[in-house]
Amino acid sequence: MTAGAPTGGAFRGSSRVAGDNGVVSTTPAPSEARNTNGRGERLASRSKAPRMSDVARLAGVSQQTVSRVVRGATNVDPDIRQRVEHAIAQLRYRRNPAAAALASNRTMTIGVVSFELSVLGPTVALYGISEEARQHGYATRLVTLASLERRDIRAAFESINSDTVDGVIVLAPLLDAITVLEDLDIGVPVVTFQQGSHPSPTSVSVDEVRGARMVVRHLLDLGHETVWHVQGPPGWMATSARVQGWAAELGAAGRVVPTPLATTDWSAAEGYRVGRELAARKDVTAVFAANDPFALGVIKAMDDAGRNVPGDVSVVGFDDVKEAPFFRPALTTVKLDFEAIGHIAVGRVLAMIKEEAEGDIPLLEPLLMLRDTTASPRSRR
Repeated sequence: MTAGAPTGGAFRGSSRVAGDNGVVSTTPAPSEARNTNGRGERLASRSKAPRMSDVARLAGVSQQTVSRVVRGATNVDPDIRQRVEHAIAQLRYRRNPAAAALASNRTMTIGVVSFELSVLGPTVALYGISEEARQHGYATRLVTLASLERRDIRAAFESINSDTVDGVIVLAPLLDAITVLEDLDIGVPVVTFQQGSHPSPTSVSVDEVRGARMVVRHLLDLGHETVWHVQGPPGWMATSARVQGWAAELGAAGRVVPTPLATTDWSAAEGYRVGRELAARKDVTAVFAANDPFALGVIKAMDDAGRNVPGDVSVVGFDDVKEAPFFRPALTTVKLDFEAIGHIAVGRVLAMIKEEAEGDIPLLEPLLMLRDTTASPRSRR
């Protein structure tokens, strides 16, 4: 801070006091005192962003130690890490991405390739990716695909090659996308979001087969003879996984497996369209919809046909959209933690960048959210 011209013999920036020993000491003015660490050592002023050296001084460690903490290194004593993190929070220190990139010969950027952002999974996963990347000092660069044609996928990856990103996360949960990716040489670590897939070192997913089986088991336990299924559109991994789980649980219970009702997209309108077909069948007492908008459409179709949910027909959705508890009646559904998928994907791609990744990524467990759209069939009451 630059002091102004003295007025009336006093300094605006600080006061000079002579002690008993005749030594003149300088006492910081109130505005300066706020910028000290309690030992009289100056920290960054309010007008300048705090630097790593300021964090090191406040924590009483070296800048190298601060750097290791910021980079998430594991070889730091827990007490020291806590001191550094406290200093970072106190000073509101933010890592300089440009300096970090220059020092590490990295771009400090993660590329994200997505085909469909109008459905819940990729959208929420993208939020988790952005948050987790930011925590590690990384930026994200999003590229959306107009189609799954090989030329479009190749063009997307060429726009985020190894010169512009350190790793890539792919949010294209369609079967064709994974097939095309297997033939591409990206040049950087790649992690995919594969709904309903088996565990692997480079893919993140929820166990959607198990989620579908949980739905069917719940409805059979209530006394329903079988469960009808409104399936997702063709080509989606989620469609395949949810059909697989639904049919497997019915088969294991020795029940009739009805023909699933086909759809062309994931909209509530499609749920309503096929829901009208189901509402016309008096033998339908339980419906498993492949997503929550489908379930909403089915519930409206039942109501329009004079059939009560859950009095006449039980309906279960999938995904647990944030509005699900506010449906009338509140929707029983399967919760998938897509945000956690985003966090895990970033963690794995960073580990691959550092060549520290080991083992398969476990499938995340789904959770059945029991609310008000399921009940025993009238024949069991």
